[in-house]
Formats: sequence, structure tokens, C-alpha cells
Amino acid sequence: MSRMVWMLLLLAPVAMAQQDFSKVEIKVTKVAGTVYMLQGAGGNIGASVGEDGIVIVDDQYAPLADKIQAALKGITDKPVRFVINTHWHGDHTGGNAYFSKQGTIIAQENVRERLKNGGKVLGNDVKPAANEVLPIITFNDRASVHLNGEDIRAIHFPHGHTDGDSVIFFTQSNVVHMGDDFVTYGFPFIDLESGGSVRGMIAACEKVLATVAPDVKVIPGHGGLSTVADLKPFLAMLKDATARVENGIKQGKTADQLKQGKILAGYEQFGGPDKFIKTDQFVETLYNDLTGKKTGELLKHN
Repeated sequence: MSRMVWMLLLLAPVAMAQQDFSKVEIKVTKVAGTVYMLQGAGGNIGASVGEDGIVIVDDQYAPLADKIQAALKGITDKPVRFVINTHWHGDHTGGNAYFSKQGTIIAQENVRERLKNGGKVLGNDVKPAANEVLPIITFNDRASVHLNGEDIRAIHFPHGHTDGDSVIFFTQSNVVHMGDDFVTYGFPFIDLESGGSVRGMIAACEKVLATVAPDVKVIPGHGGLSTVADLKPFLAMLKDATARVENGIKQGKTADQLKQGKILAGYEQFGGPDKFIKTDQFVETLYNDLTGKKTGELLKHN
């Protein structure tokens, strides 16, 4: 998928104007216990389904809401009672307006603030969201929803993909939804403009690995259903790439010198020409993050 398409996927108003959502199909996968995963366009949806109703994690784009609803109806006739947003990006919150008419939107406090005030993603302006998109219940550190015999725990992992990230644990089903703190499309997008940082993303992955069972099922923010065996090499890459760039900074090298020196040699599979985040873009993101620059890092290398 091209970088431009991914930019559209992150910027909901632009995406809705330029992408043909009529061709998107919602794929439903039974994960474990009460939990299903729905894939369409945008971030993966996690859903706990049972006699008490439905809890969904993220809801993709507004134009897909009817299709998401139909996919859920294919599982159960029970209503959506709660929606948990893992972060504020439009490819994870676009369906809020639709599903807020059925259930309660829950998110970390920074998610509501960023949706309410708007901001920038990839250097592009994102307008403030309408009231019906905003979370009704917010939390600082953690929140729990007890439904379907499931203890669904949303825990804030600050300054990873953004400053409002939550990782969602479906405790009884042994499933974790990582949001965009873990993706399978290659190098991750670390949204410095929204308070993200590589060290926060590393800390989130480390904490999850220390918390979950070895056989946990992992729903990534984007990509196929995963396991601990997929998350571990992603974390190892993050730590090694950060250490390489940090060492280069200590040697007084510029971002361009690190790129020219192929500082991330060996990770071509993460940042190839068909990837969302190219290798040079990720080097620049890490460089800017580690040197304190927090804006516009991905716009120079289209």
C-alpha cells in the first residue's frame, strides 16, 4: 500500500472524500473466547460478543459504519453497548458518531482532548470533531468494562504511538488489542505531533509481553491476527533501531548522515519501497524524537 493511501487512511475527512469505501468488505475472524476481530479499512476492530451485548475496540471510518454493523449482526443481534478508542486517529474513531447512538464511547483523556481540539497528523490539519464523535467517559490511567463474563481492561500507555494510547486486555479470553503500538505493516508510524515517542512504544510492548500469557492472541492496530512470536521481533527491532540512531547522535552525526550511512541496514523488510514508513523516514522520526524535535518529520521524503 502506498504512503499516500496510508496518509488518507489516517486523515478521516480526506479519506472519506477520496477513497471508495463501497468496495471495502469487512472480514470477521473469531479470535478466542468472546472476542472477534473485524478488518476493513483503517484500524482493526476488536469485539467482545455475548449475552450482555457487544463491546468494540475502535470503529474505523464513518462510511463503513453500516458495514461494520452488518458484520456484527452476522455474529449476534445484541446491541453495541460500549466503544473503546485506542487513540484519536480518524481510522480508529471515524465510526464514533454512528455507534455513539447505540452505546457509550470510552477513551483515555488525551483522546477526547485531541478529537475536541483537532490538530495535525503527518503535518496535515485535522479539524475538531463533532460532539457525537467525542468519548463520553474518559479515564487517566485505566478503566474496566465488565460484560459477557469478560473483564475488559483499558490501560493507558503514554507517549507511544500517541499520548493517548490504550492497550485493551480481554482478560478471560486471553486476547490483547494493541492499537497502533504494534502493527505488522513494517516500521511503525510514531506520531510525534500527537505526543508519540519510540521509547514509549518500546515500554508499551515490554509491559504487554511481561503481563500476558505466552499463548495470548494479539490484535495489532493494523495487520493480521498475531502472537507473542510476532510481537517479540517487532520490539527487538524498535530497541535496536533506537540504539543505532542514538549512538549516531552521540557521535555528532546528522539525520542525513545516518541515512547515507545505512544506519538501519538489515531491516529492509520493514521499510521497503512498498511500505507505509520507508527506512529513511523512520530514521528521521527516530532522530527527531531522540533530539527533541516533535513536528513534521515525515513530510520531507514523499
